[in-house]
Amino acid sequence: MAFESLSEKLSMAFKKLRGKGVVTEKDLKESMREIKLALLEADVNFKVVKDFISRVSERAVGSDVLESLTPGQQIIKIVNDELTALMGGENARIEFGKKTPTVVLMAGLQGAGKTTFCAKLAGYMRKKHNKRPLLVACDIYRPAAIRQLEVVGKQLDIPVFAMEDCKNAVTIATSAVEHAKAHGNDFVIVDTAGRLHIDDLLMQELEDIKAAVEPEEILLVIDAMTGQDAVNIAESFNSRLQVTGVIMTKLDGDTRGGAALSVKAVTGKPIKFVGVGEKLSDIEEFHPDRMASRILGSGDVLSLIERAEQAIDEKSAAALEEKLRKNQFDLNDFLEQMQQVKKMGPLSQLVKMLPGVNTKELDNVDLDDGRMLRVEAIIQSMTMKERQNPSIINASRKKRIAAGSGNGVQEVNQLLRQFEQMQKMMKQFTGGGMGRFMKRKKKR
Repeated sequence: MAFESLSEKLSMAFKKLRGKGVVTEKDLKESMREIKLALLEADVNFKVVKDFISRVSERAVGSDVLESLTPGQQIIKIVNDELTALMGGENARIEFGKKTPTVVLMAGLQGAGKTTFCAKLAGYMRKKHNKRPLLVACDIYRPAAIRQLEVVGKQLDIPVFAMEDCKNAVTIATSAVEHAKAHGNDFVIVDTAGRLHIDDLLMQELEDIKAAVEPEEILLVIDAMTGQDAVNIAESFNSRLQVTGVIMTKLDGDTRGGAALSVKAVTGKPIKFVGVGEKLSDIEEFHPDRMASRILGSGDVLSLIERAEQAIDEKSAAALEEKLRKNQFDLNDFLEQMQQVKKMGPLSQLVKMLPGVNTKELDNVDLDDGRMLRVEAIIQSMTMKERQNPSIINASRKKRIAAGSGNGVQEVNQLLRQFEQMQKMMKQFTGGGMGRFMKRKKKR
């Protein structure tokens, strides 16, 4: 995830503060210098860093902070508050138009991931807001751009409007809006042409489309890996188009992430969504407070819960609860739960959302998603009877399962031991303790 290096450096600066019973102005200056360097190295805009350090120092110098019983914690809270404010303070949501359909114009340079994000946004709007989206192919220049939009649209079963013989993006956009009205699509996402650099021809076409379809939102798609250039790109687009929000893609990459911290302060435009992976489901609303919490190593439990809600099927969760009550949890259920966890994203990403997790310490922990795949292969090599009743798996069965899954007998034994321990734990929880707890709850 972006900000990994920044998180580590801030963590080191705070560690020194936490270790002191009394924090002097000299200590504070030293910490502010370290925070300043960490932000600049993360590619945050210089003026933004200067203003940020000035605001934090001003608030922290107060006697109520330096003379408090926990000055280190107070200063960390101030940094958290100011980071949140820097990124916009509150979550900026998509605006839905008073008239139907709501039209969203997507703009950005070539290679930012705009076309893929159009599909991500469409899928998100259908799932989260029960919308009936229509994707519009207005990139008439890039070879295979229309085909790319059709491919990602098909993967999510979302219709794509295209006029392959038409070479006028404005005509395509206006025709698409009429098509949406006639076919009951209430959310139109217009994928426009990108360029390798900003040019007047590109801007004029975007202005013409804007005038023709009057979009409710003009979202600028920026690649987080372009660093400081991302902010300059945002300024250029905003001066011509008056964008309503920013989408930051590739925020999961090995990037310094400074653009995410600079873009709101420099352009005044909020980040509305972020791309956190390559899958079409890897889209998150941008919450400044949650991002600040992640940067400061305090985790992001709310986003983790939201991912779980999206990935975990309610019916199967209820069925699992019933099985646990009756102590009928078997390897089929174990496999199903693993597959649901996988939908939430890579394990290494999920663990970092938990509070108090030190990213450095994670280097020594086995968070290999390949391990999950090996466990899946072992269970899928078992017969239905073996999955339902693992106690029947003897030595010859273990050899067969190991050979069928491409693993050793040792891995099969390890899985069976882990499952047995899990069953014992669940028996204690659902039998005695949990049963008594439920009875007490009912009596109240």
